[in-house]
Amino acid sequence: MAIGDKNLVDTNSDTGSSRGVPRRVTILGATGSVGRSTLDLINRRPGDYKVVALTAHRNVALLASQARQYNAELAVIGDESQYEALKEALAGSGIEVAAGPEALCDAAQRPSDWVMAGIVGAAGLDPTLAAIRQGAVIALANKECLVCAGELMLEEVRQSGATLLPVDSEHNAIYQVFDFERPQSVDRIILTASGGPFLNLDVTAMAQVTPAQAVAHPNWDMGAKISVDSATMMNKGLESIEAFHLFPVEAEQIEVLIHPQSVVHSLVGYVDGSVLAQLGAPDMRTPIAYTLAWPERMAAPVERLDLAHIANLSFEAPDPMRFPSLRLAREALLAGGTAPIVLNAANEIAVAAFLAERLGFLEIARVVEETLSKIAVTSVANLAAVATTDEEARTMARKLAGLPALSSNRLSVVRG
Repeated sequence: MAIGDKNLVDTNSDTGSSRGVPRRVTILGATGSVGRSTLDLINRRPGDYKVVALTAHRNVALLASQARQYNAELAVIGDESQYEALKEALAGSGIEVAAGPEALCDAAQRPSDWVMAGIVGAAGLDPTLAAIRQGAVIALANKECLVCAGELMLEEVRQSGATLLPVDSEHNAIYQVFDFERPQSVDRIILTASGGPFLNLDVTAMAQVTPAQAVAHPNWDMGAKISVDSATMMNKGLESIEAFHLFPVEAEQIEVLIHPQSVVHSLVGYVDGSVLAQLGAPDMRTPIAYTLAWPERMAAPVERLDLAHIANLSFEAPDPMRFPSLRLAREALLAGGTAPIVLNAANEIAVAAFLAERLGFLEIARVVEETLSKIAVTSVANLAAVATTDEEARTMARKLAGLPALSSNRLSVVRG
């Protein structure tokens, strides 16, 4: 069931460990920070989980080590050129090896009770859709899937009977305090943001920011792309679009609030003036544990929150002049149709160019804004339209970023 379908996930689910039978799990993006945190939790309760498949993009050494440690049935490397290296690393283990985009989808379709959708970016759309179509519980850590294909993806969830649980700390927090039985009682949802490493940096200094500085997040351990998105606050813009699809609220009811301590993970305001918040130490293992053990709760090895020690929590409104990505995301959300697809594709290209030192930090938002201005917004009739728009936006963004054209940027879309 989809959260955004106004149907709360099935709390009577009897999947996996709740029956005393190991829950079969697949992790898409096992070598990333979310994947590693997931495996850390599984390692602490090995009898409760059976690892079916693990995937990675290029990190053969870590993927092979994980597959052996957790006795996975299948290991898939997304980069086909690394197939032989993975095959050699797992020789004699009895673990099946595969490579390439189609193999990622095959891994997602392996019969599992629970699938972590942790592949970063639009590249995660195909495997996530494949996992949805097998009707599993999907722990969604890839916000770009809903940004690019929100309604289409939720329709797949409805048709397959899959369950969608948010992993992003903000959406997981909202999920825990949102009254799905009485959504009309909700006045607003408030996504909190740390503000990233440049919260108090002036615009002149931000122009000189390096990739090394941008990926050094003050609170969270995240991959390079997500860390840059946090520094530009595009991450919060994408999360706003994701929240629109996950929860039964209007775009105007979604707010962003800067909270540097990252203790209050998000809030839900109600029509009577009450505001409910979910708090915790900034550790992704908490929301991952919530989804991994759902509908139960499991012990997680995270620091216990000591509010007396913290003493003070601060909040402030985001500065639209220093963080224009928030405005661009809001405009894309309100425009609807293909606008969020263009936003996401252009941002992925611009961030990659910045990380490669081909583009300045402040130019990330410029490339995104110019790409949005040059591509007309149309309706998203089907998944093929998502792929077409994604390719068009990437081509335009590469041109605006001064990058050479590619023979194809096309985002494939797995068919049902």
